[in-house]
Amino acid sequence: MLIGMICALGAAVCFGTASVLQAVAARAAEPGTGSGVDTALFLRAVRQWRYLAGLGLDGAGFVLQIIALRHVPIYAVGAALAASLAVTAVVAARLLRVRLSRTEWGAVAVVCAGLLMLGLSAGEEGTGTGSTALEVGLLVVAGLVLGVGVVAGRLPDGPRALVLGLAAGTGFGVVEVSVRLIDSPWDLRNPALYALLLGGGAAFLLLTSALARGSVTVATAGMVLGETIGPAVVGVAWLGDSTREGLAWLAVTGFAVAVAGSLALARFGEPPAPPAGPAAGESSPAGD
Repeated sequence: MLIGMICALGAAVCFGTASVLQAVAARAAEPGTGSGVDTALFLRAVRQWRYLAGLGLDGAGFVLQIIALRHVPIYAVGAALAASLAVTAVVAARLLRVRLSRTEWGAVAVVCAGLLMLGLSAGEEGTGTGSTALEVGLLVVAGLVLGVGVVAGRLPDGPRALVLGLAAGTGFGVVEVSVRLIDSPWDLRNPALYALLLGGGAAFLLLTSALARGSVTVATAGMVLGETIGPAVVGVAWLGDSTREGLAWLAVTGFAVAVAGSLALARFGEPPAPPAGPAAGESSPAGD
């Protein structure tokens, strides 16, 4: 249990730091086709060292996520991954000199409190192995995520960012559940393996498109909801995830608190604006 929570928090640190680097790279890349599934934009963004560094951190985070999912319930891992926004906020405050308000520091504390409640209440991971229908269902959902991305590319920037964020989060959620259903990566007959590859790939493409246009804050909030709620329900309903005896209320409260605190920090999915000197007639903020 302890190993699982440590790995989940380590994954959150990796993902939270990667999001800052990838957001900056996506905004700096030349515009792609404008589609929600924009491979041209992805290929342009991936040429930048920031995006590559972010992918490296994502890879390390994914390994830690797999270990965590093998030791603790999906709902605990999902809430910990949502807490990557708290990591992003702290990284932005330290490295990019973005000022956090008292409310935002409070949200960071709320996320930590929620994770503490989850750590105290989470039971062992469920022993359910899932059914073939669930494995096929995940593959279907992964395909739908890709289809939604294609359609969302035609929407105005506002709803486009929300839909792409939700779809990307759903794709990442497919990955979370698929990890629990794969006993061997060499079992090519398992639909969950293809669901993991398709869902993860589609989620990366959609998230890159969401970061490039529209409100990244909205997209990030949508992603948090998509990657936490659905997988948590699947883990409890189909895979046997549970809490410590008598502490179900604490787990539910901790999950809700951690996700709510993360949503309050969603603006830190935004890449930092380039520094600009003070306009004529304005004083420098250095003396503030």
